[in-house]
Amino acid sequence: MAKKKEDTSFDYAQKKDNFQGNKGMKGAPTDGGVNMVSSKDKQSFKDIISTLGKVFQYVGRHKKVLYAGFILAAASSILLMLGPNLVGQMADAIKESLDGEINIGTVSLLGFTLIIIYGSSNAFGFIQQYIMAGMTAKVCMRLRSDFIQKLNKLPLSYFNTHLQGDILSCITNDIQTLRQGISRCLPGLIKALAQFFTCLIMMIITEWHLTLCVYGVVLLGLVAIMMIMKMSQKFFDQRQSNLGALNGLIEEMYSGYQVIKMSLAKKKVIEQFDEGNEKLYKTDYMSQFISGIMAPMMVIIGNVAILVVIVVGANLAISDVISFGAVAAFLLFCNYCTQPLTRITQYLTDLQGVCAAAVRLFAFLESEEMPNELLKETEITDPKGDVEFNHVTFSYPSNPDKIIINDFSAKVKSGQKVAIVGQTGAGKTTLINLLMRFYDVNSGEIKIDGVPINDLRRDNIHDLFGMVLQETWLFEGTVKENLVYNMHNVEDSKLKEVTEICGIYDFINTLPDGFNTEMNESLAISAGQKQLLTIARAMLQNAPMLILDEATSSVDTRTELDIQLAMDMLTRGRTSFVIAHRLSTIQNASLILVMEDGDVVESGTHEELLELGGKYFELYNSQFQES
Repeated sequence: MAKKKEDTSFDYAQKKDNFQGNKGMKGAPTDGGVNMVSSKDKQSFKDIISTLGKVFQYVGRHKKVLYAGFILAAASSILLMLGPNLVGQMADAIKESLDGEINIGTVSLLGFTLIIIYGSSNAFGFIQQYIMAGMTAKVCMRLRSDFIQKLNKLPLSYFNTHLQGDILSCITNDIQTLRQGISRCLPGLIKALAQFFTCLIMMIITEWHLTLCVYGVVLLGLVAIMMIMKMSQKFFDQRQSNLGALNGLIEEMYSGYQVIKMSLAKKKVIEQFDEGNEKLYKTDYMSQFISGIMAPMMVIIGNVAILVVIVVGANLAISDVISFGAVAAFLLFCNYCTQPLTRITQYLTDLQGVCAAAVRLFAFLESEEMPNELLKETEITDPKGDVEFNHVTFSYPSNPDKIIINDFSAKVKSGQKVAIVGQTGAGKTTLINLLMRFYDVNSGEIKIDGVPINDLRRDNIHDLFGMVLQETWLFEGTVKENLVYNMHNVEDSKLKEVTEICGIYDFINTLPDGFNTEMNESLAISAGQKQLLTIARAMLQNAPMLILDEATSSVDTRTELDIQLAMDMLTRGRTSFVIAHRLSTIQNASLILVMEDGDVVESGTHEELLELGGKYFELYNSQFQES
């Protein structure tokens, strides 16, 4: 029975394609991928509301904290709004005392009451900020968790059409933008809205004439602000998109640093970076500039409102319609009314950035996943290793009209070593992707031990195969952790045996801490040694079937001979598929399939194909002809 392990579809995408669309197989996109959301996609107001609704679905999971925040914000605002009327009463008390002595007791009581009210208001506001900050941190933690889980549910085609840097920008920059926006906006908006509406109620209770004047001015200002928001939103969307594209370029520059230096392409790369940086600068500048108009506009609106209160209130006070204290109270009310509106405009600016980031984030989270296979009960628990390709036809989803594998049929018996050869783009790796169900065939079927792979869960299929790829994949951790990746209870004696077979035991012992040496950028280790480590990892997995994709491409001829002996031991008694350009490594294969343009044009053993004098004969002679 095969040992169960986790689904490795994401690992393969990481190791084989390094998440870069410009390294796709034949027929896959080769234009460097696309962004999460096109900068040309202008978000309507309805889309913005819909996106914010999705954000609040995450926030809504913390209802108790949210309700507590609302209550504390309302309490803080109500207490704050009691202040102006008390100040008005103090003003009336002082005015009445102009003809006599000031009532110190009344004024002191009102002053002491104000201190308690304002102190309590600030205390409630502090508690609200504290609990809301914790909630927003939990929301973003959940988003990151959902993001990572989503990665494992996406088909390989997604990673062939999206830049690695753009995906990384989504989980880093976009979630960080979301976190900063929510942590600042959500508590602030709750408090500002509570203060605004409480202030409105208190103003109506105090004096309705002045309330109409103040809110008439405010309403005109809000109309102007809504127009500004509509203008600036498209720049926020473009800014996030340009940021993702620039991060993708930086990632490519870093991963291809040596190639850039050797190709003397430094000038061209810097020009590309400068172009992307300029685009980001322009959209960032425009988004901040246009949205930045809102805050000073609210200051102007507040000053105009105060001017209206002074003029209208003075006339009403002279006419004895209202008291002098009511005018003094309204001057404070104007400040308390425009303050939350100013903060709301600032929060709306932040929300525009939040919305642009959220659009990209939810575009990823809502991407089409691989079909759910939990209901599939068919499982191969005692694999023999028979594989059959029956009239398989395939084209990539991104280009369905271009057939990559055309009516391919082959039968592989248990224990056979099958070599797949052909020129670049012939469909060799694509064939392996179909066998592993990283893609599903257009027509025909593939069977393992007589069971169609479409009837099997992907994790069961991946459990049947060990894999060594052309692109080595090692992570920051100890040598031992890299060797026993996703395996348990591997004894040290087994590690020694396998590494000796691969010829790296002595090398590992020369490292500072042997098998416990941390692998990082500072560790001097060659490409060939990295490949030997991945080969040793496959040997430790002890899977019933093997896939070797150019496993010896990074080693010298002498090391290749040592590895070939290890490979012979590794593949003995196991069905193995070997993709090879070096024909010297597959001369002992049980079956060699020669592919050209998605078709198997020749098949047989090494000797049979040489006698045939066809395509394989040409490939062989091109590598081994005498100088």
